[in-house]
Formats: sequence, structure tokens, C-alpha cells
Amino acid sequence: MPAARAYRGDMARVPLFPLGTVLVPGASLPLQIFEPRYIVLLSDLLNAMDVPEFGVVAIRQGHEVGAGSVHDLHDVGCLARVTQAASLGDGRYLVVSTGVRRFHLDALEPEAGTAYPTGEVTVLEEPTGGERQVADLAERLRRALHAYATTLGAEEPQWPDDPVALSYEVGGAVGLDLGDRQRLLAATDTESRLRLALRLVRREQGLASTMGLVPPPPERPYNPN
Repeated sequence: MPAARAYRGDMARVPLFPLGTVLVPGASLPLQIFEPRYIVLLSDLLNAMDVPEFGVVAIRQGHEVGAGSVHDLHDVGCLARVTQAASLGDGRYLVVSTGVRRFHLDALEPEAGTAYPTGEVTVLEEPTGGERQVADLAERLRRALHAYATTLGAEEPQWPDDPVALSYEVGGAVGLDLGDRQRLLAATDTESRLRLALRLVRREQGLASTMGLVPPPPERPYNPN
């Protein structure tokens, strides 16, 4: 996504975990790990790194499991920090991580010498945009989310006061597909993300009210690698 390259940030080499989902900063990501290459990744994270972080990047083409199963990745992903890890005793591990900050995937590193994918990334900053515009958009988005929940007859969650956190929560809360959630993640600043989120929520509310369409069920509680 060319717009994301306008940011300047720290460059780093990070282990990558391609997934069929989009992780955003502040979100929790539970994983069930069983493939040998990702068990090695987990071991490296917990034993060789002061801060156990890896890059989650959504799969554009391909699927999660099996060597050579990923054919193309999105350009913008999210660094995830491991907060819990436990062995199930049968070769599987349960891992909980939290999204911390976005990155641009500059290149894959096939010569990194790791069993798992590794990439060169640039950590992205989070410009907010115009202060008044952000505050106005956040309030309009909260009203749109309220209308959406009312249309569905669903219990409305407590939305965060922080506009940045609000802009990231929309994708999962409204049940948007991977493409729309990726667009939200890749937005160049908070103002742009709030504008996009407002359009998407109004679209979903319109579909729900006129056609009776409802969002897909929540993602499975654990993403198998």
C-alpha cells in the first residue's frame, strides 16, 4: 500500500506469522500453534528475545497451514507481543498475544536462515490528523455504531474514549471482512481511518436495515497456524 510508505519509522527484521485475519494495535490474538516451524518461532521468541514480539500479516493469497501455502501477503501488518504461552502436552501450544504497533512489510528475507518466515519491516507512526476533525469524526462514528447496534437489536459495547483506539476497534466489532479490516489497518492516519470506518459502518447499517443482512459470526477463538 504505497500511502503507508510516506511514514518514517524504525526498521527491523522480525519473525512473521502470516494469518487469515487482521490484527490491530490493542487487540488480543489467541493462537493455537502446532506446526514445527512456528513452534521454533515460539521458542526463539521466549528464549532469545528480551521482548517477545513477532509480525502478524494478513494473507492476500493462500492459506495458513503447510509449507508453501502462502503466495502473497498484505503490505501492512501489526507487531504482536506474547503475553501468555502454555503447552497442551500433545505437541500443541496455546499463545495469547496483543497487537502493539503497525509496520510496513518492506521485504521477505528468504536467506534469514530461520525455519519460519522473516521480514524486513518499517515500524509505522500513528499521525492523528486534525484535532477538531478527529473529535467530530469520533463522535459521528459512535452515533453510527449506536444506530448499527440498534438495527441489529444487539447489545452495544462500551466504546473507547480515545479516537485512535476507537478507529481500530470498528473492524472486529462490526464484523467486517478481511479486505475492509486491512484497509482500516493501512489507513495513513487516525482521521483517515475514522472517515473510512464511518463509511463502512453506515454501509453495514444500511444493509442490515434494508436487506436484513447481518455480519458473519465472530472468528474462531483460536487461529490454528
